Amino acid sequence: MPRAFLIDTDTASDDAVALLMALGAPDVCVAAITTVAGNVSLEQGTRNALYAVELCGADLPVYAGTSKPLMRAHQDATWFHGQDGLGDHGFRPRHRTAAAKHAVDAIIETIHANPGLTLVTLGPLTNIALALLREPGIVAGIGRTVVMGGNPCCEGNVTPAAEFNIWVDPEAARVVLHSGLRVELVGWQLCRGEAVLSPAEIEGVLSWNNPRARFAIESNSYARQALMTQTGEDGICLPDPVAMAVALDPSIGTAWYDHYVDVETRSELTRGMTVVDRLNVAGDPRNRPRWSSLLDRPPNARVCWAIDVPRWKELLFSFLR
Repeated sequence: MPRAFLIDTDTASDDAVALLMALGAPDVCVAAITTVAGNVSLEQGTRNALYAVELCGADLPVYAGTSKPLMRAHQDATWFHGQDGLGDHGFRPRHRTAAAKHAVDAIIETIHANPGLTLVTLGPLTNIALALLREPGIVAGIGRTVVMGGNPCCEGNVTPAAEFNIWVDPEAARVVLHSGLRVELVGWQLCRGEAVLSPAEIEGVLSWNNPRARFAIESNSYARQALMTQTGEDGICLPDPVAMAVALDPSIGTAWYDHYVDVETRSELTRGMTVVDRLNVAGDPRNRPRWSSLLDRPPNARVCWAIDVPRWKELLFSFLR
């Protein structure tokens, strides 16, 4: 029986590739896609999600959600993905439009209709936080929660301290982390280094000369240049497809540990920082200084620290050939 997935996304270039993976997985039924403001505006992200669904020939609803974070103005990442989020190549859906229902309502209803589903989040967590605040009981209906977000114990990609998805709406991220969900955190750092698609691999994908392969590379053309500017790496980094690969096959994550994780919401310097208690100083009094005000805080997230890079790439390529 196919596994049910619910995907919440701020669809830009790497999100779109992640959608291609989920929609192409033979053992997965994507029950719904919901969209949120993040990389691009809500309207643009919804159009991009509809294009990905149309490209795959899939038949499922896309629900537009929240157009700004819980407590802040929306700030996008068009500087990384292009003005339309897909590299400014003019990709637009021709036939599909968003469903009328609001994404938050759709999230709650989809969870009730598919108990034990896998929730995959690829953008800011605003929609998910609002659904949890409205109906906390949906926690019991979610089997896995795979969150692409955060930068455990490493540099950020939008500030020195924070990864973009968490930084955009840190308050929402805190709601999700403290909701009782057993979050599987797949951070930005996992798409770096050897996980980046190299120029030779990019050319190899293009050589397959099919619509999915061309779209995956072309939609990330702007992001490729942005990555070179930001990190000096020549290639395409794909954080959302890495998270989707882990959602599809958890064994691609080769180092998993349970930790207490919190998000900084008050400091502008460290806004959105995912604070990971790697040494369990908040959970074990023996590790806590006498002056510490931290209370007993057990693990609330399963953090992925490493992936099998060859297997992640082979899984990706299997959906693009």
